[in-house]
Amino acid sequence: MQPAAVPLALYVHLPWCVRKCPYCDFNSHQRPASLPEAEYVEALLADLDQDLPLVAGRSIHSIFFGGGTPSLFSGAAIARLLHGVRARLPIEADAEITLETNPGSAEFDRFEAYREAGVNRISFGVQSFDDEALRRLGRIHGADEARRAYALARAAGYDNINLDLMYALPAQTLQAALDDLDAALQLAPEHIAHYHLTLEPDTVFAARPPADLPDEDLAIDMQERCQQKLADAGYAHYEVSAYARAGWRSQHNLNYWQFGDYLGIGAGAHGKISLDDGRLLRLAKQRTPRFYMDKVRDALRVQERREVAGADRCFEFMLNALRLIDGVPREFYRQRTGRDLDSEPGWQQACAKGLVEPDCAVIKTTALGLRYLNDTLGCFQA
Repeated sequence: MQPAAVPLALYVHLPWCVRKCPYCDFNSHQRPASLPEAEYVEALLADLDQDLPLVAGRSIHSIFFGGGTPSLFSGAAIARLLHGVRARLPIEADAEITLETNPGSAEFDRFEAYREAGVNRISFGVQSFDDEALRRLGRIHGADEARRAYALARAAGYDNINLDLMYALPAQTLQAALDDLDAALQLAPEHIAHYHLTLEPDTVFAARPPADLPDEDLAIDMQERCQQKLADAGYAHYEVSAYARAGWRSQHNLNYWQFGDYLGIGAGAHGKISLDDGRLLRLAKQRTPRFYMDKVRDALRVQERREVAGADRCFEFMLNALRLIDGVPREFYRQRTGRDLDSEPGWQQACAKGLVEPDCAVIKTTALGLRYLNDTLGCFQA
């Protein structure tokens, strides 16, 4: 492996929400009466301090504030954190710095303060522009609030905005899914994440599934019609659920999908780091915010630490890279796994089944392999 040649990102987890949505499986917790902003920011920087020896001499390619609802934090708190990061690690001049935002907690002054702190990309968890659909999803905002929040972000000077939008919602018709997408396209964001509602384990929806979810055939119709509408509007489909105008692909997410490295700080944050000695580490931090803050300065801040070795490297690389429509450069495989692609049994099997392009400068699926992506990935599971 060649760690110096692998981009390094930073993921920052801010775990509190006003209310947890019934479909959400992220590490999120209901906001306490008094948000411990200052204490949590100090914990994040202490967490980063302990990870620094793993990335000595490297710079930050992108930063992503995820949650939870990061926009519950003040602009001053985000500024303190980014100042602390810059004091510890070089941040590349053109680094993409994204902050996830709930339209129900949007304020102009905060958008302006985030921008002054260094945030240059906003991601809105809109999910739908249908008020009844939003109510059933447990969202705290309505369609008008989403449009207002978007306008506030534009007024604050953001020229890079993502909208998250879901389809196959309870009781959703094909026309309703297309109407949702039309509403998003009218706003003309630079990027749209358009994805199927899934019932994730350990969520309210998994325990009590909505009775009126669209069937598989209708969900496929929604996906295909929406993909065509996005293409017609000038959005390139570059990842399974990601669409972007030219020049606005998510650099942070591309780093994940290209098997780049990333530090993860915050309660429940995950990281992946390539080391000079050839090891590849995955770290997961303690999930409970209070326990994380209490233990962040000792070894207990890490809930899980494991080395990725052998065939697991192949599977994890493919799990990410094969989501990209255009694939990844073939040389990334050896550079980021330390292994030979043509010697991998899983690669040989996927080639034989016509699921990947065998003789190509990039690692990518065929049309068949993308359509049956889970089957393609199954070739690489040991």
